[in-house]
Amino acid sequence: MQPELIRTEIVRLMRQVPFVPFFIMMENGDRVFVEHPENIAFDAGITGQRPGSREFRALTGGMWYFGTFDKVSLAQRDLGDSTDGQSSASSSQSD
Repeated sequence: MQPELIRTEIVRLMRQVPFVPFFIMMENGDRVFVEHPENIAFDAGITGQRPGSREFRALTGGMWYFGTFDKVSLAQRDLGDSTDGQSSASSSQSD
């Protein structure tokens, strides 16, 4: 999926009211759990003026995860199937 579409979907998920935790699925199999909208940071850009950032940072499971939107395969709401609400990310960095 295109990085711009992923970034737009993540912004939508962050702004939903009430907020619902969501997962970011990475191409390498890492699953980043975003439990609160303040636990993820990136520059969303300004439509028609400047693009958003390619990178994001997320606090998940007590550690910082650094990733790029071009390595995200899916972003989706937590459907309640998480047993511990923790990330399955095995490292603090993405490709």
